[in-house]
Amino acid sequence: MLTLYDYLDSGNGYKVRLLLALAGTPYRLVELDIDKGETHTPEFLAKNPNGRVPALELSDGAVLAESDAILFYLALGTTYWPADPWLQAQVLQWMFFEQYSHEPNVATPRYWLRHGHLTEARKPQLAEKQEKGRAALQVMDDHLARRDWFVGRGATIADLALYAYTHVAEQGGITLAPYTNVNAWLRRVAALPGYVPMDARPDAG
Repeated sequence: MLTLYDYLDSGNGYKVRLLLALAGTPYRLVELDIDKGETHTPEFLAKNPNGRVPALELSDGAVLAESDAILFYLALGTTYWPADPWLQAQVLQWMFFEQYSHEPNVATPRYWLRHGHLTEARKPQLAEKQEKGRAALQVMDDHLARRDWFVGRGATIADLALYAYTHVAEQGGITLAPYTNVNAWLRRVAALPGYVPMDARPDAG
């Protein structure tokens, strides 16, 4: 059985948990509290030297880190990874966008505010990150004005990667109200068969 090392409040981890739920793939969840340093123990660092979650351990003991790499691995052979090379490239395009333009500016304010890590040194950065987060959401909103999903005619791992932190953006002080198309897309993702909320454990479905 697959083992996922994760933290329930992590959007990067939620991407993986959401795909596992949508695909109906059983797994064991090992929760690690990042605020308590549980991803920096010698035991976990032996599995992922970068000291981050999520990390997926396969039945043979091999460990794969980085959320979008895990999404790719799990999506192979499913409808969440398209067969057409052009569509595959577009999925990757949006996943790179998510990691470079979206996640640093939507997830980081959320983490600082939600977990009490908005230090005096970080306060000048907060407004800048929120503004860049809004810019990323506008790019998404414009794209979704012409389609239901980011790539092709159905949900892919590009949608799951972007959904994870977008749907909780307001916890980072970024209101979603102006982004009509994004909000409609969020509802479509939440209506997918097998969908689970961010705080759901696998045994709670």
